[in-house]
Amino acid sequence: MKNRTYGTARVALPGLDATDRHLRPVGHLGGDSVRDFLYADTDLRDLDLIDTALLAGRIRNLSAQRTTLEGVRLSSVEITASTIASLAWSGSRATQVHWSGSRLMGATLSNVTLGDVLFEGCRLDYATFDNVRAAGTLVFDRCILTEAVFTGCDLTDALFRDCTLDKTTFNRGKYRGTDLRGNELSTISGTAHLTGVLLDPAQPDQLTRALLTELDATVLPLDQT
Repeated sequence: MKNRTYGTARVALPGLDATDRHLRPVGHLGGDSVRDFLYADTDLRDLDLIDTALLAGRIRNLSAQRTTLEGVRLSSVEITASTIASLAWSGSRATQVHWSGSRLMGATLSNVTLGDVLFEGCRLDYATFDNVRAAGTLVFDRCILTEAVFTGCDLTDALFRDCTLDKTTFNRGKYRGTDLRGNELSTISGTAHLTGVLLDPAQPDQLTRALLTELDATVLPLDQT
């Protein structure tokens, strides 16, 4: 089993060979399940996957203008260099999934369970995460999450590494053990919900600035009116 280590966190990666020789090229995804597959260099208007399973495969250089994943199980899947536009991902589970160098701007994830999932170098600007649960290691590594919104999520022990969290919103949820060290936090919203997160020594001041912005508060010397 391949693993990636981030400090004390370890995320299990898809157990795929470095080459594609054990994978079967397919022209479409769907049906009850697809196993040991390679789906590459495809440009689609719509990609709709409902009540299916994608098992042990690679998706590479996929472009889809509108994407629906509903009731989909992803296991040991690698998705690279893909543009998944207008993604609506709901009622699904992903295990040992590696998203790399992909664009998921404006994605909506709702009631999705993520276990051993790595988003690496991905664009997740304006993404919405509703009731997303980390059931294993969840890592965002060097991702852009500008104006992304997390609501009702269980991100216990999740890790954000060198991410852009510009105007990212953390609404009510579970964040105990969420590792935010090394990220700039001065423009985030929802600081009051981040109970139990892990911070580096520079970040308390950043959170103070974020809170003052949320409160629209002004700090003045005691002798100034």
